[in-house]
Amino acid sequence: MDRILRATAGDGFIKMSAVTARDTVQRAKDIHNCTPTTAAALGRTLCAASILGNLLKEDDGTLTIRINGGGPIGSVIAVSDSMGFVRGYVTEPSVDLPLRADGKLNVGGAVGTDGMFTVSRDIGLKEPYIGSTQLVSGEIAEDLTAYMLESEQIPAACGLGVLIDTDLSVKAAGGFIVQLMPGASDELIDILEENIFMMDQLTTILDEDGLEEVFAQVLKGLPYHIVGEDEVGYKCYCSRERVSEAVMGVGKSELEAMIDEGQTVEVSCQFCDTVYEFTPDDLRELLCDGKKD
Repeated sequence: MDRILRATAGDGFIKMSAVTARDTVQRAKDIHNCTPTTAAALGRTLCAASILGNLLKEDDGTLTIRINGGGPIGSVIAVSDSMGFVRGYVTEPSVDLPLRADGKLNVGGAVGTDGMFTVSRDIGLKEPYIGSTQLVSGEIAEDLTAYMLESEQIPAACGLGVLIDTDLSVKAAGGFIVQLMPGASDELIDILEENIFMMDQLTTILDEDGLEEVFAQVLKGLPYHIVGEDEVGYKCYCSRERVSEAVMGVGKSELEAMIDEGQTVEVSCQFCDTVYEFTPDDLRELLCDGKKD
């Protein structure tokens, strides 16, 4: 089961959230037929969105991360609801690059750094809150850390990882965000920095020991309390009704032209690749319903 845990430490000056999301990332990889490199890029972004979305206070809020660094994979999009259920896609899922010199997937090279890391929060106001920062490395965790500090003014440490097995399945995936609250002492900061520097590789911890061990290593030497746990997963909210609204958005004259030409319109959801078909009769019904409204 994919899940998120939240904890506090250091007398409340430290807040930490971490997610294990192997099944979620595997589902995204399968839907979009991702290569290992694009699966890692999309998976890391999904994990980041899941953690941030889970921190939303509004029950019906949504959070979107958009990354476009000018690299060959194009844009990476991930959307989370307030529980941490996510959906997403990458523009060019078939792109793959040679491994880096250290043997790791070249996510940074695929994403690029000539662009922005953007987070949009829709909490039911007239306009969503949008914050953006320049990409740092394209590796996503470093970019998220920079975003938290520059746009949110919250000092944070972030880790994100996707481990692809030899059979090209997702062996482990997850991430964590540690936030320092105002007033945190230098001693707390030093302990966290040392722990994160010395911790095992994130995906190795998740694969071999589980989510709880991430907290044990990041917060080593600090009493901490688990304050929340939620199940998460890959979840798309598309429906024929929602797609019908999008089809109506092309305009009356365009729909009438499609009907006259006897066209069957196919609309594919970007997030789950479900294909919705609208025959000329379906389009006529949409027009009729639009006139009634």
